[in-house]
Amino acid sequence: MDELFKKQEEERILSNAPLAVRMRPENLDEFAGQSHFAGEGKLLRRMLDSGSLTSVLFYGPPGTGKTSLARVIANTINAHFEYLNAPSASVKDVRSITERAKSRLINSKAKTILFLDEIHRFSRTQQDSLLSEVEHGIIILIGATTENPFFSVNGPLISRSTLFEFKPLSEDDIKKLLERAMKDNRRGLGDTNLSISKDAINFIAEICDGDARRSLNALEVAVLSKKTGSGEVSLEDVRESVQKKQVAYDRKGDSHYDIASALQKSIRGSDPDAAVYWLARMIAGGEDVRFIARRAAVCAAEDIGNADPFATVLAASVVQVAEFVGLPEAQLPLSQLVTYLACAPKSNASAKAVWEAVADVENGRIADVPQNLKDTHYKGSKSLGRGMDYKYPHDYPGGIVPQNYSGLDQRKQYYNPKDSGREKKIREILERNRAILDSNHQ
Repeated sequence: MDELFKKQEEERILSNAPLAVRMRPENLDEFAGQSHFAGEGKLLRRMLDSGSLTSVLFYGPPGTGKTSLARVIANTINAHFEYLNAPSASVKDVRSITERAKSRLINSKAKTILFLDEIHRFSRTQQDSLLSEVEHGIIILIGATTENPFFSVNGPLISRSTLFEFKPLSEDDIKKLLERAMKDNRRGLGDTNLSISKDAINFIAEICDGDARRSLNALEVAVLSKKTGSGEVSLEDVRESVQKKQVAYDRKGDSHYDIASALQKSIRGSDPDAAVYWLARMIAGGEDVRFIARRAAVCAAEDIGNADPFATVLAASVVQVAEFVGLPEAQLPLSQLVTYLACAPKSNASAKAVWEAVADVENGRIADVPQNLKDTHYKGSKSLGRGMDYKYPHDYPGGIVPQNYSGLDQRKQYYNPKDSGREKKIREILERNRAILDSNHQ
């Protein structure tokens, strides 16, 4: 009897829930997206079909089906479903659930799924409290996170779980969800006597960036705000309901670093169109202009270097200008910088030189400064032999004279200019100079 009342309460609550909640899939056939692991013959399907489901971690952006799939899994394997939201949960809550799960397993052999939303918000101690129950199969843990689990979840917990990465839904997947919601009389909007134009469906699918929750919320607002009780929801109705598009961007999460990486790699790859697109993503997402400018400045030195020395000069100027003027004006010098860098000749020769030299310093024997190069500005330096036999290059033809500058028995070449931009000329000069310098070691 209690179960009957509980089911009636849940149905009553569900009937008043947002469309995105009501339209959650009830089985795997209704689940949209993630075909790379949830499709026929894929790993998760095989695990469910064979009854070998172990604890799993769901990692991906919001609105891609992590919670929905967890509930579908519970239905599929007839497991009791327990939900915890990590920010508001405690170790005591976990203990209470695991005790009930243990009792359930002993008395009726029933499995328990603990769905822990935002598991990255659990502290290390809180995550450790799950290990024993996961290890002994008392609970099947499904942890959901929008953060990279390799940074935010304990290693022992990762090693006991199978990791599934969720991707944003395709536009086709979103369209199917929206169309199903419009036709569904029980859970969706099928009883509203409204239809929706194809353009409106396409617009929502495109603007919601693969987020099923956002797309269903947008649809619900458009339908419920329609002034007339019948007719068609138009593109204009949807545009008005959606208002300004929200750009998904977490300044402290993966997207912060992934998009910054895409920006730099597009510059390195000499694609100004891609570079300015990633710049726009960062600006629209509210990224700090100083971070963008600094990242571009590093790119100027690392990927262009002496092939076009002006690139670093321009980057230094833009760092100052962008911070001085702020947004929205700062997008102009930033765009100038990233497009210039993308089009500039490329060389990482100076970057490779310092990387290799630092590695030698850290891993090899430290060379003494040669006597001829040591400081002589103080009294008594001559009595210590400092600066003896130093040859002043300007007194020699071409301003270069062979002597030991590195302190190494065998002079090593770190800087090897490329045949790109200004470095081509630098290479010609360096080849001539090295021929003279190398004579000191022969």
